[in-house]
Amino acid sequence: MKKTVSFSKEATNLFFHLLTACNLSCRHCYINPAQHGTQTLSIETIESWLTLFADRSPETNVIFLGGEPTLHPDLARAIKKARALGYGSITIDSNGYLFHDLLEKVTPAEVDALSFSLDGATAATNDVLRGAGSYEACVSGLLKGVAKGFSTSLIYTVSDANLHELHKMPELLEEWGVNHFFIQVLGIRGHSAEAESQESGITPVTRERWLSVVPQVAQDAAERGIKVTWPKVFLDEGEVFECAGHVADNLFVFPNGRVYRCPLCEDHPIHAYTIEGDALKETPAINETNLFELSIAEGCVMNRLVQPGNLEYHEDGRPKWRIACCLLKEEITP
Repeated sequence: MKKTVSFSKEATNLFFHLLTACNLSCRHCYINPAQHGTQTLSIETIESWLTLFADRSPETNVIFLGGEPTLHPDLARAIKKARALGYGSITIDSNGYLFHDLLEKVTPAEVDALSFSLDGATAATNDVLRGAGSYEACVSGLLKGVAKGFSTSLIYTVSDANLHELHKMPELLEEWGVNHFFIQVLGIRGHSAEAESQESGITPVTRERWLSVVPQVAQDAAERGIKVTWPKVFLDEGEVFECAGHVADNLFVFPNGRVYRCPLCEDHPIHAYTIEGDALKETPAINETNLFELSIAEGCVMNRLVQPGNLEYHEDGRPKWRIACCLLKEEITP
């Protein structure tokens, strides 16, 4: 069953970056230490912040990220704290190295999903983007998770550098026993926004290439029994633009205490909130929340500002299509 995943205010999604350090240097990493901080949060701070957000909505989901979250020596304790606080679901986003013997310290009953990042169907493609040896390490970590009974997902960030291998992924995912496939679109932020990346081919694919490849690969994976989620990106004729800032509750928390509501804003000091002590405080205007109020013909305001290459225009200046909110997803459930 294919559907567009509706935004909901009934559930908060808390994207919790415990640190910004990582053992890899992925060429398209979105982490920006100047904006996100360089510190590693103490376990006491992590537990305090988890408590702060736990009751924000009837169901709050937490995704632990970094950098590489398994580099944090107290990640297992943070997971147990989130479970004790009643979070609706707990996900770990990892590059697969799984430091500090994480899988020996938590169980499938405590973690709803282990999510692994891989950006090529072969080491030759993936390792150029993510670092030598990262393909082997990610697949090894994923298979360990599957063998221990964890629900696993895999994230593949599509760019001009790896779209040619996306069609190979469904067969591999079926072989590895992956439950959920996330096809992600490359965002122009962090390393991807740097001139060096633009010159080396780490750039978003065109609308034509995205639409000609991604939906078909998603269908293939679903036919193999794998749930698939991917961003809508381009709105169809007549589809209404909605900003998640109005109709959803997504919070992107960074170690320096900044809390964003829109991932496209994360390269800029326009975060909606700041954590001060044990309180969440709104930042003074103008911040990203003010941008959510704007209505433009192109759809997403931030897309128009930071990655206008997604758009094309008619001779009279009208956009040929609208860009969806980057948090609007398509999904096929087998």
